[in-house]
Amino acid sequence: MSVDQHRHTVAAAGSELRQHRSSNPTTAWNSRLRELSKQRQYKEALTLYRHMLRSFFFPNTFTFPFLFKSCALLSLPLTGSQLHAHVIRTGSQSDPYTRSSLISMYSKCSLLHHARKVFDEMQNLTISYNAMISAYSFNSKVVDAVLLFRQMRREKERVDVNTVTVLGLVSGCSVPSHLSIGMCLHGCKVRFGFDADLAVANSLVTMYVKCGEVERARQLFDEMPVKDLITWNAMISGYAQNGHARLVLELYSEMKLGGVSPDPVTLLGVLSSCANLGAQGIGREVERQIEQCGFGSNPFLRNALVNMYARCGNLVRARQIFDCVVDKSVVSWTAIIGGYGIHGRGEVVVDLFNEMVKSGVRLDETVFVTVLSACSHAGLTNKGLEYFEDMKMKYGLQPGPEHYSCVVDLLGRAGRLEEAMDLINSMKVKPDGAVWGALLGACKIHKNVPLAELAFQHVIELEPTNIGYYVLLSNLYTDTKNLEGVLKVRVMMRERKLRKDPGCSYVEYKGKVHLFYSGDLNHPQSKEIYRMLDELENLVDIHQPDEIYQGRIGTGVHSEKLAIAFGLLNTRSGTEITVMKNLRVCVDCHLFIKLVSKIVNRQFIVRDATRFHHFRDGVCSCKDYW
Repeated sequence: MSVDQHRHTVAAAGSELRQHRSSNPTTAWNSRLRELSKQRQYKEALTLYRHMLRSFFFPNTFTFPFLFKSCALLSLPLTGSQLHAHVIRTGSQSDPYTRSSLISMYSKCSLLHHARKVFDEMQNLTISYNAMISAYSFNSKVVDAVLLFRQMRREKERVDVNTVTVLGLVSGCSVPSHLSIGMCLHGCKVRFGFDADLAVANSLVTMYVKCGEVERARQLFDEMPVKDLITWNAMISGYAQNGHARLVLELYSEMKLGGVSPDPVTLLGVLSSCANLGAQGIGREVERQIEQCGFGSNPFLRNALVNMYARCGNLVRARQIFDCVVDKSVVSWTAIIGGYGIHGRGEVVVDLFNEMVKSGVRLDETVFVTVLSACSHAGLTNKGLEYFEDMKMKYGLQPGPEHYSCVVDLLGRAGRLEEAMDLINSMKVKPDGAVWGALLGACKIHKNVPLAELAFQHVIELEPTNIGYYVLLSNLYTDTKNLEGVLKVRVMMRERKLRKDPGCSYVEYKGKVHLFYSGDLNHPQSKEIYRMLDELENLVDIHQPDEIYQGRIGTGVHSEKLAIAFGLLNTRSGTEITVMKNLRVCVDCHLFIKLVSKIVNRQFIVRDATRFHHFRDGVCSCKDYW
């Protein structure tokens, strides 16, 4: 809202209220304050209160809660303190609602000692205890909240525990370090009489998913006799945030069958899962539902659609949606730049970045991570280094470990390993696992064993259980025929009880996501799939000279090969086949898919853990640079 609009709103409200002098004027002012608060016009509410005082109308206990809410949400502790003085002067400090809103205001402005002073100075009822418990939880003082709760229980003759009490306590247990307290509250909900309380159950489901305990959350979810939209959203968001994309889509389907209508929160979780699985068909259905439900102007959903289509391989539709966004935020630009980046379209990324700068959008650290990563995938080494310098010198942004990781990867892929090492040594922040991991990955590409061993020593100190780094070093030893090194890494993995994540690939077909693991025999079409795979490998042997490809093809039935064979079995000639893989595609499979694309005259799109590969007529879009 502009300054003129703000003044007009307040002036109109003041004029209207002065016309009601003869009735109950304070009530009329309070009603208008309530309306402004409901409409989230918090600045206008505070300005209207000043007009109220200048018009010689006096506040009462119903006036202050709206004003304290405005101060809290605008983070204006000084104004809140001045209003506190008005409360005392008007004799409203004994009112429990005024007192609880005052406690809430101080807590949200991070002035807990002020909040506790208000609490301690008054005779406290349930509403005051609830406000102070919520204040402690909001400021991550869960132990203090529990101690106050125990004090509250000792005053049970005049203070009752209610739903708000439990919700305040549970809300503070949303980090793993406080999970045990949350589980105790879960165990006590029957004793408190809240076994059938939907709000308490929803808060417990949310607590478990925020702590990463999705199985406990699902168990509680399944036990709930009644579920509302909040329940479904908590479980869907929990699965999405913890990487269980297939379960999100299953739950979403179950939700629709149950007749529950989604809201933007639901659809955001579903779109992120469609992006992870490459489930473009389901994503298109979600897009239609967004329009039907009237959510088309929601900027978060628009950005999620751009991301979903880009990560499903459909850059054309992603760009169409992006171009229709009127007020493009830095998140919008980041989504489309990241989409082109993972497809290796570096030249488009550069153009988009220039457009973004011209548009006047304020750049942030995240967009530079995306741009630097895109330059790395496209081999734009010098351009990436230029952006890295501009980030610091031109835009005043301090690079973090994630930016250094991108630049190390950028230099490393280009074979400039010494420069990458010099950059790590000159970092102003401590290198994290991703920085050393980027160097290790570059050493794998260029077969630099001594530097790889140095990077590995650093990275396992920081991330000792990250299996990917052990696999990288083992593969480097294999490539350099260092069997002793391979055995050494395997012994380390066995001693630390580390197991490699199984490779899996997804293909969407007729609205269903088909999952394949390496060596998989569980699919209903397994016999036909393996027969097709045998035919393809025979064709590769026939069409290619042995001296070039001998020993490279057929070295293992990896999941992407099974997915490709399944796609060829079930789609018409000329249909593009898209495969999503959880790990980096190996050299052998990359070569195999290139050859098959030429032999069967099909285009394959494979998204691995780092980027997209577009295979057509025996050539990959990555130019073997991935």
